[in-house]
Amino acid sequence: MAFLELGPEDALYYEWTPPSRDGAASFVFVNPITGDVSLWNDSVVPALIEKGFGVLTYNFRGQAQSRYSSDTALNDSLITSDLIALLKHIEPPRAILTGLSIGGLYAARAYLTGLPISGMVLLNTLRRITPRIAWMNDATLRVMQVGGPNLMKDLYFHLLLGERFTGAEREKFLVDAPEYQPLPSDSGAYNLLTWMGESDWEVDWSKLALPVLVVTGLQDRVFYDAAIVDELYAQLPDARRIDIPSAGHMLPQEAPSELSAALLEFGHSIKA
Repeated sequence: MAFLELGPEDALYYEWTPPSRDGAASFVFVNPITGDVSLWNDSVVPALIEKGFGVLTYNFRGQAQSRYSSDTALNDSLITSDLIALLKHIEPPRAILTGLSIGGLYAARAYLTGLPISGMVLLNTLRRITPRIAWMNDATLRVMQVGGPNLMKDLYFHLLLGERFTGAEREKFLVDAPEYQPLPSDSGAYNLLTWMGESDWEVDWSKLALPVLVVTGLQDRVFYDAAIVDELYAQLPDARRIDIPSAGHMLPQEAPSELSAALLEFGHSIKA
């Protein structure tokens, strides 16, 4: 268990495994707003370590085990600066920033500040904040205020996740006696969700002048807009794309084998 101390009340929890193979790259996983290191550690991380890649996972301030002071706004600027600080502290060789959903936005913004990295993986990241997406962001916080994560999952998971996953996991949701409890307003999760809707998604994707892998779950019925993904993908100067037709938004959970294979192939393409 390791921490990067950022202040008297602030620290990032992280787990770092250096590469075990000469010249191997290091995957740096950037969480979505909801989640923690288990999202990666329970799915794709073992396959990467087995093949000699370095792996760095960590939690944002406000996520599990990472500390923050109560008066801190956990917004996109802070999360991006924390990511930069962590990479400067660890110095993972040939870093490949790998972000899921808004985690890819933080990765892109970190690179655009001048952070030296070797590659980037964007998992269900490419989007434009249309009125529909803005409504969804606002509604997510409202649902959390009323019934917490359990109500949010019951209402929205069937839209976010692919049919294969929802069919297998259906019995865990909409149970007879649901435990709906409001998300505490003084929690890190509440703080993160409050600022999520204020994130700046106006990124000049054409300035990502490095190898980029875009992985998209085609059954994501909330964030995936085919025309927008195609448009933004075309702006990337050095990109390759993999679509996973059977999965939705949560690729590490829904398609760990397909995602691991894509990451391994991309990692091998990043040379010293």
